[in-house]
Amino acid sequence: MARYIGPKSKIARKFGEPIYGPDKVLSKKNYAPGQHGQNRRKKTSEYGMQLAEKQKAKYTYGVLERQFRILFEHAQRSKGITGEILLQLLESRLDNLVYRLGIAPTRAAARQMVSHRHITVDGKVVNIPSCIIKPGQVVAVREKSKSLEVVANNLAGFNHSKYPWIEWNESELAGTYLHMPAREDIPENIKEQLIVELYSK
Repeated sequence: MARYIGPKSKIARKFGEPIYGPDKVLSKKNYAPGQHGQNRRKKTSEYGMQLAEKQKAKYTYGVLERQFRILFEHAQRSKGITGEILLQLLESRLDNLVYRLGIAPTRAAARQMVSHRHITVDGKVVNIPSCIIKPGQVVAVREKSKSLEVVANNLAGFNHSKYPWIEWNESELAGTYLHMPAREDIPENIKEQLIVELYSK
């Protein structure tokens, strides 16, 4: 699957947020990238703000335009608040849940672990990062991969209680996806209503 592999600090500086996790460059240069980044005072249009919010969501969850559009259309067809359902679907992706469970330190690392067949869903190996997990399903580290040092290091001291929609089993290195998260429980700073307005034009 194609994915963004460019400079991550530049993207974080563009949005002024550490969307890929702690960023030393962003902490030192908290302004837009480029020669005139510090002096840029251009007023952003309504469309520009909506587009930026969509781009931020795509970069945050590591989803490209086609996949993002498919998820939005799915959310639009579902009952409920479209923007909230969109975020819930993004949170339900296998790579995101591996990241939320602390098995991987970033979503990019989580995608790699899934692609390299280190993760199971309900006991079966799944190597598709974009797979949507349903409430009640169990995401776990594959038996052969439990002894990996990188897994132990990632899980060391990780606080699983901060995500109430996931139940972690330490002895099994497995997490049960209890239910879709409520909007107030999703920590990402994304104004989903702007994305809905953008796609509704």
